[in-house]
Amino acid sequence: MLSVCIITKNEEKNIKRCLASLSGYGFELVVVDTGSTDGTIEAVREFTDRIYQFEWCDDFAAAKNYAISKAQHDLVLVVDSDEFLEPLTDMDFKKLKQFIDQESTGIGRIYRRNVFVRDGVQQENREWINRIFDRRKFYYQGRIHEQVVLRKTGQKPVKEPKTWLSPLTFLHTGYDLSPEEKGRKAKRNIDLLEKELSYVTAKQEELREKNKLVEAAELEAQIPYLLYQLGKSYYMAGKSTQACEYFDRGLSYDLNPKLEYVIDMVETYGYALLNSGQEQAALSFENIYQEFGASADFQFLMGLIYMKNARFDAAIGEFEKALKQPYCRSVGVNSYVANYNIGVIYECLGHLEEAKESYQKCGNYEPAKKRLQLIADDA
Repeated sequence: MLSVCIITKNEEKNIKRCLASLSGYGFELVVVDTGSTDGTIEAVREFTDRIYQFEWCDDFAAAKNYAISKAQHDLVLVVDSDEFLEPLTDMDFKKLKQFIDQESTGIGRIYRRNVFVRDGVQQENREWINRIFDRRKFYYQGRIHEQVVLRKTGQKPVKEPKTWLSPLTFLHTGYDLSPEEKGRKAKRNIDLLEKELSYVTAKQEELREKNKLVEAAELEAQIPYLLYQLGKSYYMAGKSTQACEYFDRGLSYDLNPKLEYVIDMVETYGYALLNSGQEQAALSFENIYQEFGASADFQFLMGLIYMKNARFDAAIGEFEKALKQPYCRSVGVNSYVANYNIGVIYECLGHLEEAKESYQKCGNYEPAKKRLQLIADDA
């Protein structure tokens, strides 16, 4: 039916939970270890004997392509050790089998819930990620933040392979790290991304010199994505000024504003500007509102930008727009977090009754409960 392929290293604390969540559905479990020195292998043996070793070569795509080569089924699902499948109902499992039978020519997407603690508050953002595919037609490309791409067959390539939404939801804890862990992960990612960017840039110039302009253009399309990932890595490491530099470079390319990574690059750029004290520069996002302003996430960001620039009426207007949106990627920006920020504005303006009303709409959101208590104490 389906082979689940995982690459892992020193994930003793996660791999058991990951494999346990995938057991019981009839999936083949294939695990490739890239050099563990803890109890990872012993934990894996509790669930599968399909265990292989891969000598790490600073290339996630190479490791994942090796893993899928060891699968017994051509249709594969690629999972990370810190991702845990949420239980499937019988209906979900039937849907999955139906999708596999009908849609296996394209790429299946999983729904991932990223949970982490920031500033003492648990947060969550959600995304769809390409993870299920026929290994005969697709493979991984990219040293890090690798992507599923179509194999070249000599026939006219399909620009955008068809995708389908699977009923699989995964909880992801990989962003919930200590400051030390974040620093190590960011350094590793930045080093690999810089290597990949240097390779792609040099290869692109080589192809241009040989007048292979089509191939050179294909490589150039990878550059803004790498710049985006470099910006994200610096942002996650708390280095917002450097993140802004890479986002600015990435957005200098002519990009499709509907691409998910472009949307995320724009929004993270906005937060990086605010975090680095460049709130006035962030007002330039008014110029791209027509392209990106239909989502709760962007409207919430604009609310913060106006708030930081003391344009409080405009800020409240954006937060109220976000509250009307039925969907968001960052949990709370269309509900309790938007109401909280409206409450903060009212409180700063001295409108305490309006502030209390907004805070009360936040439910159990701890920062709002603290503000309500402080208002009560000062009364």
